[in-house]
Amino acid sequence: MLYDKDIREPLFDYLEERFGKVRIIEEKRTGRSRADVVMVLPNLVVGIEIKSDADTYARLKRQVKDYDLFYDRNYVVVGSTHAMHVSEHIPEYWGIISVEEMDEKIDFYMLREAKDNPKREIFNKLSLLWRPELSHIQELNEMAKYKEKSKLFVMEKIIEKVPEIKLHEQISEELFERDYNTIADTIAQFRQENGRGVRKKKTRRRRRRK
Repeated sequence: MLYDKDIREPLFDYLEERFGKVRIIEEKRTGRSRADVVMVLPNLVVGIEIKSDADTYARLKRQVKDYDLFYDRNYVVVGSTHAMHVSEHIPEYWGIISVEEMDEKIDFYMLREAKDNPKREIFNKLSLLWRPELSHIQELNEMAKYKEKSKLFVMEKIIEKVPEIKLHEQISEELFERDYNTIADTIAQFRQENGRGVRKKKTRRRRRRK
């Protein structure tokens, strides 16, 4: 029986071999779910849900709805015990990759290629980016900075002003370049430069009893 921990590293090697230039992001918050794997391609962001032999379909319906809001395409990676029936639990445009262990080697098989997700919303996909990354997209497209505006406002302006094909490429590029080791400093610097420092919490002064 293969478990999630057995599948991940060999899966990443398989994805790199099959798709070429990729960036792998693990455990990405996706709506009310958490995507096991997000695969960044030059103009696509792909959600990947792993269902090992030890997993059930209990949460899959909710996960499908969440993945469909954010990602251009989606795959489910399943152990051999699920390979025959998983298609009954996912939309026809989701891809299916099966995994099994043969002679102490883990093999992957593309049972069904993913198609473009008809339910993806560019607004939700854009929300995967952090504010400094959105700011860089604004800069690349010679947009106003909107320093005092909210992230939602900035996202709406980007969608309004940047052609969608170009925006898909720029979103991927930001995710390719993301550095999790320095992001805290990057966000702090962005807030300082844009006058968006952390607000101090107001404390209530207690009245002294007489």
